[in-house]
Amino acid sequence: MLTFEMMWEKVLACDAAYDGQFYTAVKTTKIYCRPSCRSRKPKRENVEFFETKQEAETSGYRSCKRCQPDIERSPSHALVHEVTTFLLEAYMRPIKLDDIATHMNMSPFYVERAFTEATGETPRQRLERIRIDQAANLLKTTDWNNEKIGAAVGLNTPSNFYRVFKRWKGASPSAYRKEADDAIE
Repeated sequence: MLTFEMMWEKVLACDAAYDGQFYTAVKTTKIYCRPSCRSRKPKRENVEFFETKQEAETSGYRSCKRCQPDIERSPSHALVHEVTTFLLEAYMRPIKLDDIATHMNMSPFYVERAFTEATGETPRQRLERIRIDQAANLLKTTDWNNEKIGAAVGLNTPSNFYRVFKRWKGASPSAYRKEADDAIE
């Protein structure tokens, strides 16, 4: 699902959208954090990732005093986590708000309202972000053409893929790939 590279990018960006999806642990300090933690970033080679805070604690890490990953943030934390997990598992297929609501056994109106209040973005925006993050990773790690990548992440029409990608990344998929290739060299 999420590769080491993708998780590392989310940590560097302090991306709160991925809080609860994984935890970052620093081998040298034996501390684990949320992806959104604003503490100084560790060296990449000193980082490992865990799916749950229990896994991190079992491996000998203690929670960060700054981001407090061991404390739930809001009553809707479980809803946000469950919706985001569902989207991460199903992003490559067409998803409607009704699909998410059915998965959650809640009304579509309630899911959208609670998710938006807790995160500042709608489930549709979170889905687009997940798709574009996956597409960006494929652009960096494969030689697939843009149409194939768009289809692989659930954005089946090339025009929609280009439009959504440019909105989130500020560049076309081809320009993004070129920038990524230039950064490697």
